[in-house]
Amino acid sequence: MNIMFRSTRGSKNYVTASQAIVKGIAEDGGLYVPENIPHIDFPLEEITKWSYKELAYNVLKLILTDYTGDELKYCIDSAYDEKFDTELIAPLASVGDNNFLELFHGRTIAFKDMALSILPYLLKTAAVKNGVKENIVILTATSGDTGKAALEGFADVEGTQIIVFFPEDGVSDVQKAQMVTQQGENTCVVGIRGNFDDAQTAVKKIFTDNELKAELKEKGYVFSSANSINIGRLAPQIVYYFYAYAQMVKAGRLSMGDKINFTVPTGNFGNILAGYYAGKMGLPVNRLICASNDNKVLYDFFRTGKYDINREFTVTVSPSMDILISSNLERLLYHLSNSDRTKTVMSELSSKGSYEFGIEDEFTGEYATIPETFKAIHDLFAETGYVMDTHTAVAKASYDKYLAETKDNTPNVIVSTASPYKFAKDVLKAIDGKYDNVDAFKALEVLSEVSGTEIPSPIKGIDKREVLHKTVIDRDALREFVKNKLN
Repeated sequence: MNIMFRSTRGSKNYVTASQAIVKGIAEDGGLYVPENIPHIDFPLEEITKWSYKELAYNVLKLILTDYTGDELKYCIDSAYDEKFDTELIAPLASVGDNNFLELFHGRTIAFKDMALSILPYLLKTAAVKNGVKENIVILTATSGDTGKAALEGFADVEGTQIIVFFPEDGVSDVQKAQMVTQQGENTCVVGIRGNFDDAQTAVKKIFTDNELKAELKEKGYVFSSANSINIGRLAPQIVYYFYAYAQMVKAGRLSMGDKINFTVPTGNFGNILAGYYAGKMGLPVNRLICASNDNKVLYDFFRTGKYDINREFTVTVSPSMDILISSNLERLLYHLSNSDRTKTVMSELSSKGSYEFGIEDEFTGEYATIPETFKAIHDLFAETGYVMDTHTAVAKASYDKYLAETKDNTPNVIVSTASPYKFAKDVLKAIDGKYDNVDAFKALEVLSEVSGTEIPSPIKGIDKREVLHKTVIDRDALREFVKNKLN
């Protein structure tokens, strides 16, 4: 079956998967979604026999249907190779009664590697398939992890340029160092005086700025995105939910066909939405527990049906989740209603900062405060010696709340989105207050000593690397910066 894609906001222009990946975002500002979510065409039992690459092929061929088998295999083989420090790609760690799906074994030690390792290959293949002659400019806003993973994926990729915007004071020291030391002739990293929502909103406006797009097209440039607003970012994330289930079965943590819960630390809603897609494709998903930090706009939404960004923005110890406008939620609203309703609520969000939309689906909202996040890290380490990063700890604390409230004994997987070394200073602070004042980069060495684990090679000695990107701009200056940069 050939799957076509359309905008969440009602544009009648259907496009193929490769066209959607090149465009990044629809002309009307909506996000591309499959016209229908395909069901797996293989017995679920097969997933326990496949490697990660084999599973990726069998899942992605159902969604990215205009890619040939050879094209998909090329993209998958190029992505999931020695860039990951384990052949499993996404191993499951069973720690006491908890199961952690570790998605941080790639080059940037965060879950964004799972999709951003393959996106450049999907995009290059799509450009050839669709006769794109222009240079593709990747515009990306990041709350910390997407930026580095996108830079790593697209650095020196022929026919592309990448510009990443990040909140200057809204990422960890390690995250910032990873980005501003990025090499590559085609890379550009810019700090903004503002938060992630400011950067994301400005980037989205550029995608729908027809005047700017026309002007730059004449100069040989077209825009695309590496954010999860790009369906080429979202689709590969579906794979690891099936992979987690397979590993749970092989570990004896559940029986084939049993229902499963996933607890996901959530910011822009792409990661947990991939779990929703997996469920619709045939994975026996029971509950998707959406874990938020103190910026609990999603918690409030799933509890009350009202999405309201008219609140104070809080900088927390889980910066990749410091988000009030969760872009991928728009895709869920579309799947649960229609394009007219989605367009209306997105307009309401833009005009008054809120909308109401009742969801009675498999989602549950939970959240964890900073003290609860620290307690989760401390207690698990004290009990087992296992170290979580601050985002995974939000999920763990949220799941514990969910369990206490519901007594739901369905097997659960906590989606672990980053290495603790990306947030070593706060992780150490949680483990023992005596580390409160340790330097952010010295913390890497101390965490290694305390936990008995190796500093991941991608960030070893990162504080000694040359800073190559020093630009900082106001949040209202993104359009002019992009225009001037490409001129």
